[in-house]
Amino acid sequence: EESNERITSSGINAEYGAITPADFLDFVDEGGNLIMTANDKVGEPIREIAAEVGLEVDEPGTAVIDHMNYDVADTGNHVLIVAGDFTSTEVIVGASPSPVLFHGVGMAADSENPLVIDILRASDTAYSHSPDQDILEYPLAIGSSLLLVAGMQARNNARVVVFGSHDMLSDKLYNAQAQTVASTTSQEAGNRGFVSAVADWALKRNGDLRFSAIKHNKVGEEPSDAAYRITDDVEYSIIIEEMRSGKWAPFQAKDVQVEFVRIDPFVRLFLVPDSAGNFKVSFKVPDVYGVFQFKVDYDRTGYTHLFSTTQVSVRPFRHTEYERFIPSAYPYYASAFSMMGGVIVFSFLFLYHKDTKPAAKTE
Repeated sequence: EESNERITSSGINAEYGAITPADFLDFVDEGGNLIMTANDKVGEPIREIAAEVGLEVDEPGTAVIDHMNYDVADTGNHVLIVAGDFTSTEVIVGASPSPVLFHGVGMAADSENPLVIDILRASDTAYSHSPDQDILEYPLAIGSSLLLVAGMQARNNARVVVFGSHDMLSDKLYNAQAQTVASTTSQEAGNRGFVSAVADWALKRNGDLRFSAIKHNKVGEEPSDAAYRITDDVEYSIIIEEMRSGKWAPFQAKDVQVEFVRIDPFVRLFLVPDSAGNFKVSFKVPDVYGVFQFKVDYDRTGYTHLFSTTQVSVRPFRHTEYERFIPSAYPYYASAFSMMGGVIVFSFLFLYHKDTKPAAKTE
């Protein structure tokens, strides 16, 4: 069972009870999932937690401003914006999410942290700054490098999601109509569906993978612990399931690979799934003996890291298992027999050939 935590108060401070940012980070290190929301009054503890997972939340008093893509309901500083630059990972945001309304603080990702996921980016004309102050310094981020919603999946598969807007989770924006100032039509804001999809992903109701029933054997035989022989035909299978809307379902993907590894991969092939999520492949064991591993290492954005290794031994031919005559050695056979024939002919001529004595001269 997964452990989850939500921090929805952007004004939390370090003296709140006995809980500190380090406690939340320890919770994530132990595999727990965390959802945080912020706004223009974001507290230092939330900024500290975000910084530890590769996100820099802008300072209190700032907001995301977009003078080209603000909602028509905003007649002030253009801080209620319409955003629709979602990540392409469907398992996180759902299929074809509608543009959402956003009013909150911006974030920037640590470029050296490969675990950060840009879930929702600002438009090219957006920037983060205080709405009531002149711009005297370069903003935290501008354009698509400015993040509105971001996530991180740690190496232990724990997930953290930070919403830069507390308001985008409110009933008010759930039921609002979204219309940019440049548009003549409005549509229902996609906040409800988007937030629900992202929350389900953060809490591992979507995108969680597990495997079971690993089998490997010679083609046409039952699984066994016996060592394989070089050049044997073997088959490998593994059942993979994914959490989909809170329920386990067969995983369907065409990019899952298995490697047959001895230090380096000797074989790398795509596994072929069936409708039950049973991934299979057959191949010929390489002509190299030693200790090998069947390795499945599936790491895709939005899914938990799936890693499985199964160790097997590969032996050479026994002396009774080699072919009596190897076709590739026929030239050597021919040279040996030709040498034997030559020796026989030479011996026969040497033993039985007699030189003719010249006739004696007569006086």
